[in-house]
Amino acid sequence: MDKPQRGFWCECWTQDVSDETGWPALRASFDAYSAPQADRWVAVALRTISPALDPDASDEAWAWLYDGRIDTRRALLRMEPCTVSLTHASTRIIWTIRPVAFLPLAHRQGADLPACAYDFTPRATD
Repeated sequence: MDKPQRGFWCECWTQDVSDETGWPALRASFDAYSAPQADRWVAVALRTISPALDPDASDEAWAWLYDGRIDTRRALLRMEPCTVSLTHASTRIIWTIRPVAFLPLAHRQGADLPACAYDFTPRATD
């Protein structure tokens, strides 16, 4: 069996800041296996959405892309969690990057499955 692999779990959340009772909503997640891959995920998202952002949010995005990204990368190389966020209109967008250990999955090949596994019959499609 393989050993756990170090990497980063990345998430993108949004929250309506005008609704104090609203919970953040998970919009996307990504498993990165290196610090450059993790911060690149955020960078690509910011570059993609920046033309649609209001001027203040766009400035926040480009400030991170030009100045903040290097600090994020350094923190990730030290295996520290990072957060990048900005507010567009009444929506707060938050990217989180956390160091994790990815556990290998067990292969089913060569393993004895329980008897009930062979009783399953897929439904016929119409």
